[in-house]
Amino acid sequence: MSRSLALFAIGLVFGGGAGFVTAGAYGISFDGHDHADPAQHGASHSEAAAHSHGNAVNLPAGADAPGLAVEVFKDPMAGWNLHVTPTNFRFAPENASATDQPGEGHAHVYANGVKLARLYGEWMHIPELPKGQVEVKVSLNANSHGTLTVDGTPVEASVIVEVE
Repeated sequence: MSRSLALFAIGLVFGGGAGFVTAGAYGISFDGHDHADPAQHGASHSEAAAHSHGNAVNLPAGADAPGLAVEVFKDPMAGWNLHVTPTNFRFAPENASATDQPGEGHAHVYANGVKLARLYGEWMHIPELPKGQVEVKVSLNANSHGTLTVDGTPVEASVIVEVE
């Protein structure tokens, strides 16, 4: 019995260690860290800059500047359906984390400032939202994950949803 217990303990130690090494290799974090929240990047501004998903990608205003509209609909079965309508912008999941190209990338979806997901298309189902008034916001981001801006203003749109 004691030999079985010892082998079990050894298996837990080595198995847990292998799991943490594998998770670390894939960039998985166990600390509840939200990459969308700069306040969680640490006390130092230089640490936050080193950890960001990219700098803002600024484009000039004009007829070719990207824009965005969003709508949220109650799903007849459960949850909510988000419809994102970009202009002068192409969702490019094949280029995520690659070199920035003007007018392409992905979107980030937030509910009351909390990042829900990265979006690579015009529709998304949101299974649930918190009760009360909820701001659903979508921002356009470049391939490098930097915020897409036009003349320094982030390209984003939001809608308020009343959740009962």
